[in-house]
Amino acid sequence: MGVFITFEGPEGSGKSTQARLLYERLQAEGYPVILTREPGGTRIGEMIRRILVDLRHTEMAPTTETLLFSAARAQLVSELIRPYLNTGGIVLCDRYADSTFAYQGYGLGRDLDELQAITTVATGGLMPDLTLYLDIDVEEGLRRKRAQRERTTAPGAAAARAEWNRLDARDLAYHQRVVAGFFELMQREPGRWRRLSANQPVEAVAAQIYAEVEPLLAPVPRLGSMV
Repeated sequence: MGVFITFEGPEGSGKSTQARLLYERLQAEGYPVILTREPGGTRIGEMIRRILVDLRHTEMAPTTETLLFSAARAQLVSELIRPYLNTGGIVLCDRYADSTFAYQGYGLGRDLDELQAITTVATGGLMPDLTLYLDIDVEEGLRRKRAQRERTTAPGAAAARAEWNRLDARDLAYHQRVVAGFFELMQREPGRWRRLSANQPVEAVAAQIYAEVEPLLAPVPRLGSMV
């Protein structure tokens, strides 16, 4: 079995950037590693993602939202994550099941026991070995994300990479409930979580993340040493 590492955090925390930086470093060091995301990561998952994030879908019911996220997750685990872990590789995932508890559970008020049952079916009980939480003030994170979106959609800018989606557009109180939910999840499983401040230079955060990840790498053979 390989190593499964997930990235969580509020909007604008830089978790996607940090996931990519860790992926690039591990790849450069010769480790077998893949980077994926939720929702998405597979052809089916990316189709579901487009439905979930579309700003036009304001009528989507919380139950529909929950089940769509879980459907995308089930496909990702079955098609990509579990098979790669079974080869002994490292899987990095930008968001995972904890986001369902934070966003649909604490954020939308869905029953947590119900979410646990759905998530267990979707994942087959697969849990991360390590979850890295990038911590930032909710308002600051949303400000950063709006600013990034404006930069990448300005005339003459490169192709837009910053996504402002249906969940981002919810009110501040919703996002505050989501963060409170993440804190509750961290208290429940302190051994799995590492909370890192996102109010630092990108390079400093990346170095701290690698220091947390490095102890998990010992059993993973580098590609050059695999027979």
